[in-house]
Amino acid sequence: MNFAAWEKFDARWSARLRVAEKPGILRTMAMVFAHSGDSWFWLLGLGLIWAFGNPAYQGLMVRFIAAILILAVLVMATKFTIRRSRPEGDWGAVYRKTDPHSFPSGHAARAALIATLALLWCPIAIGLTLTLWSLLVCLARIAMGVHYPSDVLAGAVLGLIFGVAAHLITL
Repeated sequence: MNFAAWEKFDARWSARLRVAEKPGILRTMAMVFAHSGDSWFWLLGLGLIWAFGNPAYQGLMVRFIAAILILAVLVMATKFTIRRSRPEGDWGAVYRKTDPHSFPSGHAARAALIATLALLWCPIAIGLTLTLWSLLVCLARIAMGVHYPSDVLAGAVLGLIFGVAAHLITL
């Protein structure tokens, strides 16, 4: 498949999955999941667990935070190298202003990283729950019109690979 055909395929699937302009429960759920992968939310939550949680988890929280921050640098470097524009749309103005590039999806990368690390470092119930959450974040980013499917797929693969690497490095 050539690049033009891939872009056409990507745009077609983006349009099919999009709910950003359709009021209702599906749009509301997509908005919640699309935002739930925000880096500030995860860094704040993990920081609070580190500061006020069980001291036995402090080292784990530091590893999660470090992995998220290092992955963010990698994603931003890739975005500013490739410079693919986001899909047209009005929803997600904060993302469109602060980060106009869509490939790869930082939210998908972060969600896949968190799910991967949770599967490797946490009880299985937490890992499986965060894996489901990760898939919903990925779909929501497309549904809300801030990413194409290939952006999300690339981000998720990047997050998965980086999660496994982070695990191997910290053994």
